[in-house]
Amino acid sequence: MADEQGLDLVEISPKAVPPVCKIMDYKKFLYEQKKRDKALKSKATKVIVKEIRFGPQTDDHDYEFKKKHAEKFLRDGAKLKAFVFFKGRSIIFKEQGQILLLRLAQDLEEFGKVEQMPKLEGKRMIMFIAPKKGK
Repeated sequence: MADEQGLDLVEISPKAVPPVCKIMDYKKFLYEQKKRDKALKSKATKVIVKEIRFGPQTDDHDYEFKKKHAEKFLRDGAKLKAFVFFKGRSIIFKEQGQILLLRLAQDLEEFGKVEQMPKLEGKRMIMFIAPKKGK
């Protein structure tokens, strides 16, 4: 029947008894499936991660300036990766870096929630903040 119509016989469910087959144009089917997959992929949300870098002894004005940027990133729906970078011997100020990141988390509480608490990785202390859904 498939040869008469100039189409392909496609096995849909091989495990069924008897196996289920369908007469269709297989190339057209693959093309439409690829088109559907592409449409689904374009609708999927892409997670954007924005970074903000601090020093362990960041001044109040610089902190406020960077906090304003962090608010904007969270309002736009991007994840925030805030980190304190310790250069040379400044690693002795670990507590100051942690206090700075916790202060940032507290200030940004209404815009996002902390996904990962401050954690030291090498010369960086990293903290992730995810945007709140309502914003």
